[in-house]
Amino acid sequence: MASRKESSGAAGGGFGASKGKGKAPATGDSAVKQVQIDGLVVLKIIKHYQEEGQGNEVVQGVLLGLVVDDRLEITNCFPFPQHTEDDADFDEVQYQMEMMRSLRHVNIDHLHVGWYQSTYYGSFVTRALLDSQFSYQHAIEESVVLIYDPIKTAQGSLSLKAYRLTPKLMEVCKEKDFSPEALKKANIAYENMFEEVPIVIKNSYLINVMLWELEKKSAVADRHELLSLASSNHLGKSLQLLMDRVDEMSQDIVKYNTYLRNVSKQQQQKHQYQQRRQQENIQRQSRGEPPLPEEDINKLFKPPQPPPRMESLLIAGQINTYCQNIKEFNAQNLGKLFMAQALQDYNN
Repeated sequence: MASRKESSGAAGGGFGASKGKGKAPATGDSAVKQVQIDGLVVLKIIKHYQEEGQGNEVVQGVLLGLVVDDRLEITNCFPFPQHTEDDADFDEVQYQMEMMRSLRHVNIDHLHVGWYQSTYYGSFVTRALLDSQFSYQHAIEESVVLIYDPIKTAQGSLSLKAYRLTPKLMEVCKEKDFSPEALKKANIAYENMFEEVPIVIKNSYLINVMLWELEKKSAVADRHELLSLASSNHLGKSLQLLMDRVDEMSQDIVKYNTYLRNVSKQQQQKHQYQQRRQQENIQRQSRGEPPLPEEDINKLFKPPQPPPRMESLLIAGQINTYCQNIKEFNAQNLGKLFMAQALQDYNN
């Protein structure tokens, strides 16, 4: 059994993750190599969405557990309650503290190891998620965010992925400099913003026996619904979201090109101004007059503010996610088509 201890604090008022007696991770290397989730946690996340998630409404919650060597074990969770703008007195930090204090009193794992969030057609690569995960990961090095996709899960395949911010992106977020020069210097692209951590779902032996018994008792006809090809709505919605993100990327490119044109125009103005000053000084020298005083040209021509590029990276990452979803939809439908044809041939 790994030893447990509380750290000095976490984002949102949570407790730190406990570490086992393994070696500390190397500097710059990921602190977590694998995420082990209890089956009860998965069921709680699914139930939370079914009870409170409506349409594109996002549900979120806290993950609890401990760290053993380089494996993060998630053993419990609890949801964030839904509240409106009228609930001005609701304190999320105080709510988390009270929940974890209550769990500790009944001898249940209460150490904060991350958070979870549902997604709507894979629309989770946002600035809000980036800021939240940075706060968690900055306070608790091993923390992860679990992304649950209810739409893919409803089609018969559990979609649950764990993500962490890469060390490069963590350094950029600490500096809070998202200018094009800073991102280029850090070599940040949408491909290396997030790192996915492998997930293993673990159940007790009694639960595995029960699932095996249910598998044997379930009728084959009940599983035929999984072969349905009625996913045109999902594919159409994914394509629509993809086109919206492409439009946003085009607008961002226009803004960046405008910035480059303004910089080029200002450089020309600076050059013309310096030439005029040189000519005037030559004329003054020929008349025996002193040259004009030196002026700070940067004060006369203030450089235009470069647009932040983090939003562009997030949009590019979201476009990549939508493209992967469309690819998975097509591959899944093709597999269903072959299975349905094989089943029909078998019945004939």
